[in-house]
Amino acid sequence: MLNKFNDIFSRYTNHPDFGKLLLRLTFGILMLFHGVAKVNHGVDWIYSLLETKGLPGFIAYGVFIGEIIAPILIIIGYLTRPAAMVYAVNIIVATLLVGMGKFFTLTQVGAWGLETETIYILGGFCIMFLGAGKYSLSDKTS
Repeated sequence: MLNKFNDIFSRYTNHPDFGKLLLRLTFGILMLFHGVAKVNHGVDWIYSLLETKGLPGFIAYGVFIGEIIAPILIIIGYLTRPAAMVYAVNIIVATLLVGMGKFFTLTQVGAWGLETETIYILGGFCIMFLGAGKYSLSDKTS
């Protein structure tokens, strides 16, 4: 009985390319909000933070690549795998700079303090490994 239900359900929901599109749209659009905030409010605070860590401040402008250009490429499905790698590395760097104090914390609802960052990082890696799928600007289906 359950096997038959599973077979029927699987037949109607077996659309991996649509799943890839949904994954790309979800993570790409959500990250664009972060990028737009950087455009609207600037990256001076990131610049200062990098300099206090002994790194060159101009690296702060890389956030525009990781939070605007890479998500747009992911959304449209062009150069998806490299864009997803840039996306994931961008979040890793951001987490290392500002989020590590939350590593051993839980939120008031019991979530891990770095849950959101981890979801973004792993989402980027999933897109990198899965590719864009057929609903993309790329001429390849992967």
